[in-house]
Amino acid sequence: MSIILRLFVYPISFIIICLGINTILGGHITPGGGFQGGAMIAGGLIFCIIVYGLEKSPFKLTHNFLAGMESAGALGYVFLGLAGLFTSGFFLYNLGVDLYGIVPSAIQNVFNYPDPTSAGIIPYLNYVVGIKVLVGLSAVVIAFLESDKILGESEE
Repeated sequence: MSIILRLFVYPISFIIICLGINTILGGHITPGGGFQGGAMIAGGLIFCIIVYGLEKSPFKLTHNFLAGMESAGALGYVFLGLAGLFTSGFFLYNLGVDLYGIVPSAIQNVFNYPDPTSAGIIPYLNYVVGIKVLVGLSAVVIAFLESDKILGESEE
């Protein structure tokens, strides 16, 4: 790759990653969320990986690190779903958060004190979905880049 690409890719990918994080963090009140933000972060990482190569990329993504992140995202999603299941009887039930702790929003409405500042578990779902999408898209590109190296060695 040219020196111009190598000079400008890292700052631009850093900006793309920051915009992706911003999209995930504000996903419960703005358009966007976990999927869109995760795709943006993965796009920034992929941009660097393609220009610098897998070995010289400023983002060192190993297989064990990606597997751990994907497991954390999946477990987080399941645990949030089970929290709703155990408190209300419905998987992924949106729990409202108030000063007294975690209370199902249906109970909050009975006592007439809904909390308009709380989005419940929606932001946390955005976080874990963003992690899953980030890892999924990045892993596909990394697998394609590593497959050329593996196939090249087997043909010799």
